[in-house]
Amino acid sequence: MGTYIARRLLWLPIILLIVSFITFALGRFGPGDPVEVLMGQYADKEVVERIREQRGFNDNIFVQYGRYLKNVTRGDFGESFKYRGRTVSELLKKKMWVSAQLNIAALFLSVSIGIPLGLFAAFKQGTFWDTGTVAMTLLGQSIPVFLTAPMLLLIFALKLDILPTHGWGGLFDTRTILPAIAMGVPGIAIITRLTRASTMEVISQDYVRTARAKGLSESMVQRRHVLRNSMIPVITTLGFSLAGLAFTSFIVERFFGIPGIGNLFIESIFARDFPVINAVIIIGTTLFVAANLIVDLIYPWLDPRIRLGGAYAT
Repeated sequence: MGTYIARRLLWLPIILLIVSFITFALGRFGPGDPVEVLMGQYADKEVVERIREQRGFNDNIFVQYGRYLKNVTRGDFGESFKYRGRTVSELLKKKMWVSAQLNIAALFLSVSIGIPLGLFAAFKQGTFWDTGTVAMTLLGQSIPVFLTAPMLLLIFALKLDILPTHGWGGLFDTRTILPAIAMGVPGIAIITRLTRASTMEVISQDYVRTARAKGLSESMVQRRHVLRNSMIPVITTLGFSLAGLAFTSFIVERFFGIPGIGNLFIESIFARDFPVINAVIIIGTTLFVAANLIVDLIYPWLDPRIRLGGAYAT
């Protein structure tokens, strides 16, 4: 296991180098000169050129990237172009925690409803309950967030007037409820369908029939032999969700006025705030690789036949 983990971790700096260099190069060669963005549209050309020289923007792209990489390894992502005098690390620290809390609430909602609903549909295969569950999940998955959010606001904020419309007050604040539902509904649909399909496949396996033939109770068969093995595809999906905990709520944050990383990232794109954009992509890539590694380590615990590396034990 140690060898496998070390081999996977060795790929992390390589992936980060590739992703960060592409992002850095796009920031330098893409539309919008960094100094002109920093100084404004009507800045004096001589002043712009002097600042470019001072900040090293006239150097070779590889020299600039090397200097940037050296600072990043020390946790210094530079200073934001839009928010003068504030470092990128300072901006991201608070906003990432806000987005993470929102995504945790949405993920909890998706998992706590999706897994039991998927198991219920699988054990009721071929009945009205199974058909109704599948139809409901298809409906939930087909409705986009930018339609779900205004519907929730219309019903619970405007008509019933029982929930606030915007802002942020923490994980356990009432202002978290509507955005968490807006983000969690598509997740419920996805996890329900995955759980149902995986459970139906596991139920038909020989070892499940053997367990029943040995006289084990149905609850024990479902808990020991069906549930754990049917969770493998679900864990994969949850791994991707965990990787994007702090970065996947762009539309919802914008819609509900939540001061999270998603809202900041959108503002940074429009403002061509390249230091913030680079930092978000680098941190997001790191979390994605780490989450995939964690998921791979969970697989053998769920199914002992799986060996690290993707092969089945014989």
